[in-house]
Amino acid sequence: MRTQCAELDALTRHVSSFAAMLTGRRGERLPDWLDAVRQDDLPSLHTLAAGIDRDRDAVIAGLTLPWNSGLVEGHLNR
Repeated sequence: MRTQCAELDALTRHVSSFAAMLTGRRGERLPDWLDAVRQDDLPSLHTLAAGIDRDRDAVIAGLTLPWNSGLVEGHLNR
């Protein structure tokens, strides 16, 4: 299907590379990822990129630093 649909292929590549940034803690790659997303005609990803840009430093930190609030997330809104 990806070979027949350029949009699906681009979306798959962007989602995969974002997942690699997340799992590999490679937040320094975020600006390049955002540039690549903006070059493709994928409005839903453009919306995501705009949201990330509004708090870019925090997103880069979240993709880079080893700390998270995962253990307390379920307890905050009890």
